[in-house]
Amino acid sequence: MPPASNTPDKERILRVFAAQRAKQPAVAAGTAKQRKQKLDLLLRWVDSHHADIHAALHADLRKPAPEADLTEILPVTTEIKHARRHLARWMRAKRVAPTLAMASARAWVRPEPRGVVLIITPWNFPFTLTLGALVSAIAAGNCVCLKPSEVSPQTARLLRRMLSELFAEDEVAVFEGDHLTAEELLRQPFDHIFFTGGTSKGRLVMRAAAEHLSTITLELGGKSPVIVDESADIEDAAKKLVWAKFLNAGQTCIAPDYVIAHVRVVGKLVWLMGEVIRKTYGEDPAARRNSPDYARIVSAAHFARCEQLLTASLKNGARAAIGGQVDAAERYIAPTILVDVAVNDAVMTEEIFGPILPVLSYTLLPDALQTINQRSKPLALYIFSHNRHNIKQITAGTSAGGTCINDAVLHFMHPNLPFGGLNHSGTGSAHGVYGFRAFSHERAFLRQGPLAPMKLMFPPYTAAVRRLVKLALRWL
Repeated sequence: MPPASNTPDKERILRVFAAQRAKQPAVAAGTAKQRKQKLDLLLRWVDSHHADIHAALHADLRKPAPEADLTEILPVTTEIKHARRHLARWMRAKRVAPTLAMASARAWVRPEPRGVVLIITPWNFPFTLTLGALVSAIAAGNCVCLKPSEVSPQTARLLRRMLSELFAEDEVAVFEGDHLTAEELLRQPFDHIFFTGGTSKGRLVMRAAAEHLSTITLELGGKSPVIVDESADIEDAAKKLVWAKFLNAGQTCIAPDYVIAHVRVVGKLVWLMGEVIRKTYGEDPAARRNSPDYARIVSAAHFARCEQLLTASLKNGARAAIGGQVDAAERYIAPTILVDVAVNDAVMTEEIFGPILPVLSYTLLPDALQTINQRSKPLALYIFSHNRHNIKQITAGTSAGGTCINDAVLHFMHPNLPFGGLNHSGTGSAHGVYGFRAFSHERAFLRQGPLAPMKLMFPPYTAAVRRLVKLALRWL
């Protein structure tokens, strides 16, 4: 397979797009059985190539193999099995109830494929975020052009190898390359674009989609907050937050981005999170740096950005309760808990996307909600509380793409829940039936019976017709 080039292969993009346009009607006509067979191909390949997947993810992110299994492979296999189990029902046309005005007609909704779709995926979970979307697109009967991130090149190369072995490119095609390749792809009139990445790039995708009036799904990010109130199990919260935050070295779109803890428990929470970090990654800074269970920042550019956020916050008066060590040569930033953070610090205004966790305190819950609501609506919000009144007040007083109560991140792995954001954190949903719907158009059908009462109200609008219209306004 030839290596990826930085110059977009315009000829191939045009050729593949045209080929997929021609092939799409046949793909769309595929039965549930035929689509399941394609999903089976994916599942068998994944199950038989764990070592290759581990190697690619370790090369790109130094991701530990168990972490790759749990966060990259398991979500993909779960998505495939879930789609296979429910696909026939998802594809089935669904009758809709008649109304009095439509009593003479039958009506139903049938999902049909969007057509030829483009999937652009990020580097942080490059395997699961690519194949998860692909599973939904295939289940819905689409042809797919797929652009993985060039920032995780080994995984991108693996995905191209995998999908070229399983599918002809007139059905599924992978395009490696940088932003120039993405831009060239976005010039094509795709029927749907599914993008996962940062908010700034999401705006560019949305503008490109507008040129062709393509429908879009945007899975973006934002600053996902955590509220820990005085009723929470602090030891449990500390363990779950350390895992959720420092998984993948903090490079997770739904990672806890900052914590707001009640003033009575904030000190205990910070101390316990430090203890969990020591037990998980190593007792001292040297041991944590050498931990085989801790990933690395993906690139020098992303390392520099995270280091700058950390340095600026420390200069502005914040203090590292634990962590703060960095090593540019290894792209290593230690698991870091920041306290005494100013609310106008960059770590509190920008999405961190790294292993730095600011912890603030609150006395009155409305103040904590105000801190959250002053920012854009997040992709996720986490609540640690056993106080039902507080939980109700938080959920009623905030808006977020998804919410976990007494846990973090796990809603992503639930196949019966929609995953997505709103406004700055995204639009549309993925996973399970919601992913199937994202790549489907719900086509409305109405079949009129032999009686058609509406004909009685056609022009000319005689006195009798006018009386019928008035009766319709009153009773229908």
